[in-house]
Amino acid sequence: MADATEVPSPCIEVCRMHAPSGLCEGCARTIEEIVIWGSADDVTKRAIWAQLPARRERLRELGVWIPEV
Repeated sequence: MADATEVPSPCIEVCRMHAPSGLCEGCARTIEEIVIWGSADDVTKRAIWAQLPARRERLRELGVWIPEV
């Protein structure tokens, strides 16, 4: 069972990279962030989470359908 303080992954299983932006169309992370997620510390994970709302808005502005989470 996961630690109660563990930072959850933002993955929503819509794993498709948007080439022009370099962001995942599901979670709005970069490929580098996706790759390091499992070994990243909580500070890094929270920093990534903090960037996601603005990235999701950017993807919407680029015409990418973004699932509501």
